Amino acid sequence: MKKGRPIKSEIRQNVVEILHFVKKAYGYEIYKVYTAIFPKVTLRSIYYHLKKGTDLGEFVVNKVEKEKGDYSWGGEAEKIYYALGPNAKPTGNDRVKEYVESKQKQ
Repeated sequence: MKKGRPIKSEIRQNVVEILHFVKKAYGYEIYKVYTAIFPKVTLRSIYYHLKKGTDLGEFVVNKVEKEKGDYSWGGEAEKIYYALGPNAKPTGNDRVKEYVESKQKQ
C-alpha cells in the first residue's frame, strides 16, 4: 500500500470538467464557474489544484498575460491561462456543460 495522500482529487476533477467545456481560462474565471455549480471552495484551493494538476500533467499553461489596471496590490495583474493537459480525463459532466452553454448564450 502506498504512503501519503492519494493523488486523485474531486476538486481537481471538477476543474478538469470545467476546462473541458471552457477550453482555456485563468484561475479566477475557473473559480467563478466552480462556485456557481459545485459546493463552495476557496480561491486558494483552486489555485493549489491548478498548480498540482500542472505538475501531474492534467493542466498545461496556455499563456501568461500581464494586464494593466488600478489594483489594490499595484498597477499590474498577471493572468495565467490554463488548458487541459495530456493526463486529464474529462467525463463530460452534464451540470458543467449546461452552465457553460447557458453563459455563452448570454
